[in-house]
Amino acid sequence: MTAIKNTKKIRVMLTTFRDGLQSSFGGRVRLNDFLPAMRVAADEIGVRHFEFGGGARYQAPLFYLGENPFDTMKKIREAVGPDADLQILTRSVSGVTLTAQRLETLNLQAKLMKESGTTWDRNFDYMNDVDNLIKTGRPIVDAGMHHQISIAMMGLPFHSERVHTAEFYINIGKRLLESDVRIDSLCLKDASGTCDPKTIHDTAVELKKIMPPEMPLWLHTHDTASMAVSCYMAGIEGGVDGIDLSVRPMASGTVQPDVRSMAHALKGSGYSLDIDHTKVHRIEEILNETMKDYDFNPITTSADARVIAFPMPGGAIGPNVQMMVKAGLIDRYSDILAEFPVVVEAGGAWTSVTPGSQQYWLQAFNNILYGRWEKIDQGYGRAVLGYFGKTPLPPDPEVVKKASEQLGLEKFEGDPLEAAPDKIPEARKALEERNLPVTDENIFMVVSAMVPGKKMDINEGILLLTGKPKISLPLKKKEEVPKPQAPSPAPAAPAISGPVTSRCTVVENGKARTFIVTVEPEVAAGADQAPAPSAVSTTQQGSEGTPVFSKFPGAVEVVNIMVRVGDRVSKGQAVAMVEAMKANHEIKAPCDGTVTKINVNVGDEVDSSVPIMIIA
Repeated sequence: MTAIKNTKKIRVMLTTFRDGLQSSFGGRVRLNDFLPAMRVAADEIGVRHFEFGGGARYQAPLFYLGENPFDTMKKIREAVGPDADLQILTRSVSGVTLTAQRLETLNLQAKLMKESGTTWDRNFDYMNDVDNLIKTGRPIVDAGMHHQISIAMMGLPFHSERVHTAEFYINIGKRLLESDVRIDSLCLKDASGTCDPKTIHDTAVELKKIMPPEMPLWLHTHDTASMAVSCYMAGIEGGVDGIDLSVRPMASGTVQPDVRSMAHALKGSGYSLDIDHTKVHRIEEILNETMKDYDFNPITTSADARVIAFPMPGGAIGPNVQMMVKAGLIDRYSDILAEFPVVVEAGGAWTSVTPGSQQYWLQAFNNILYGRWEKIDQGYGRAVLGYFGKTPLPPDPEVVKKASEQLGLEKFEGDPLEAAPDKIPEARKALEERNLPVTDENIFMVVSAMVPGKKMDINEGILLLTGKPKISLPLKKKEEVPKPQAPSPAPAAPAISGPVTSRCTVVENGKARTFIVTVEPEVAAGADQAPAPSAVSTTQQGSEGTPVFSKFPGAVEVVNIMVRVGDRVSKGQAVAMVEAMKANHEIKAPCDGTVTKINVNVGDEVDSSVPIMIIA
């Protein structure tokens, strides 16, 4: 970096309490476990700009912590005082949800966010669809928030001169600045940390030439590929006015660089940060104490240069790793990453940021689990068909055809906001039927948890409001110390008259694999006894019939039972559905027969050792 003659202060938004929580833990951190550090950051260190909501820090409280996300935001506002800027992250036509919404829902979202303490709203569109950005920016402006509009960036895992170049990003910026929507600041947002420093520098230089002089240019990236500091320095030299930074233990790796690293990198350059880097150790000290029970996964805390070939946001790696661990599939992680370039190119090269990153992830996941393109993910399929906007490159025609056939949808070239279903009446009806208060907040929480195929009784908004939320915290496992007991005679082992099936997890080189093991009793030669039935994996024929198991070795939620006791079913027929990795997966009958027993209810969690039902 060339030193400048005049000094320039670079503005900092502290991301520790939003992106840091999301990238490290999928946002699954209780409010009281980080609020003390946030209060000290405001009171003692003088931080005036925090990221605090949106993304997974809207969803995680609602889905996994049993916390009302709007109450959480209001408590943060109270803790940091009235003068600090509090910023959220919204996803254009999806808002803070994972599915496209109507404009009425986005208007409601903006109103509630403002009422809950938000002053800045950073809005991005993963397709970089300018029309989407303009239309979804208006509710932000109307609600009275600072409207920061984003140009989404990433490094391509394949070569193209047409998209994700400086010229491509500059053209998006020109079109946005020529629109009639009020823009308070622009942001170059690289959620995967895969854009190279020169592209960032060249984009910043040209954008600053056409931006109003009073309009700040912001830069956001992640340190997943260990390039964040160099990218920030390139952006600052190109004219960037503000950057996003974090503080250990939630910094670097999949998060943003630590404030102290960036301050050191700028030493002697004439540039400096508007935050006192000598005091941020206080934030680290408090978090080390309040979060000592949280299990920091090395995948989310370590740099991984492979991300250049699988442009996955830090904020998505964290949640997906957590879900793969829970589902017992972490041993397939590398296989899914290797499939990424295939799904990116075939899809049309949209930017890998939520919900686009989740669509890439789930399609790569399905390709590995079921065979390439044999199961098109709902979100990925709707994206290639045009239901989220126009893809940067034309998607693969064969994939478009398969998506249309499997999802039963035609290609769409209209307005995604108008194609989205109106969910507000359904949410209001669900609240009324359960005698729950029909408030704007309650309606929005129910709407934001609605996805195709999910029953209202397990909607996370409904569960929270009825006092039955799902709690899933990434805490360290505590070893139980057995109490000493007086020795007693060992009881005789019970006689085993038939096969015994159990679940066995094998850990090798840090990778866990789970097996279903059937042990059969040994029969003495010549014994006057019928031989035990032979073991046949998960379709073993028992005395009651054939059990039907989940295909996932870890814990997944049952979201639909599609048959009843007494129903005749055919081999291969879908009889139940489970949710894994935020997507629904069919469980199919292993044989022809009649359903004689159903062992679970919708909302229960099962693994591959628990029979969902019996077919005889």
